[in-house]
Amino acid sequence: MTVTVDENTPEVSASAPASTRTSLVLLGTKGGPRPGGERAAPGQVIQVDDVYYLIDCGNGVCWQLAKANVPLNKIRNIFLTHHHSDHNADYGNVLLLSWACGRSHIIDCYGPPPIATMTRMAFEMNSYDISIRIEDEGRVDPRNLARVHEYSEPGFVLDDGKVRVTAALVPHPPVTPNFAYRFDTPDRSIVISGDTAPSDALVELARGADILVHEALYAPGIDALAARVPNATTFKEHLLASHTSTSDLGKIATRTGVKTLVLSHLVPGDDPLITDEMWTEEIRRDFDGEIIVGRDLMRF
Repeated sequence: MTVTVDENTPEVSASAPASTRTSLVLLGTKGGPRPGGERAAPGQVIQVDDVYYLIDCGNGVCWQLAKANVPLNKIRNIFLTHHHSDHNADYGNVLLLSWACGRSHIIDCYGPPPIATMTRMAFEMNSYDISIRIEDEGRVDPRNLARVHEYSEPGFVLDDGKVRVTAALVPHPPVTPNFAYRFDTPDRSIVISGDTAPSDALVELARGADILVHEALYAPGIDALAARVPNATTFKEHLLASHTSTSDLGKIATRTGVKTLVLSHLVPGDDPLITDEMWTEEIRRDFDGEIIVGRDLMRF
């Protein structure tokens, strides 16, 4: 797989076989909820034929979908890995704005508790706008178009004939339950780690996959990051305990046997002094497969 950059747009794409039915777009590649830098908050979308599967809904995900030429009104499935705000801040906005863009079909929403409560409250928060638009614009009621699937245990999640989705519980203390997802399509297998410390469950989930999108923490950059975040006295300790450093990631990727490792949810993701070579240096010591440092709107 080779990576190319279109000089006329900010979009970065990775080539795939012409016959592939499956594509992956990185919508946002920065870890953490703070806006800033050149990367958007976490999110990915997988397309199989004409069906779209959205994984995580960080701040700005609707704009990123538009930039990626993904019609909001065609989203049919949302998967949340966990309930940190950089992964769910725009969950309600996807439900609302996909409807505002013309969606009239049911959207299936998958994830850990309290996703059912969040869904209800998102509609409640926007009830005035919803009621006005139903009456004034002749729209169907979006509150009848969200089907929630809430779960706390790992295992089978979905098989719709195009994609089989499997979840694994992965550690991201103190958040629990916290999931990684594997998407097996007719021609590719893609694993999204979500946020995780080094995890045997993630290794098992990703065995033999074509693409592993894995979070990455660059430990030498953490002190500078922590200094930029006031009023968070144990922030550094959290980062080191709940994420996967580049020094561990190469060993993890080798154990999975994946063909391509894509680094995303980069921490810190807003430090221009950290180069691609710095992100990959330690990983290459232990992993001889393809390594791609993810960028927003990168397409595979």
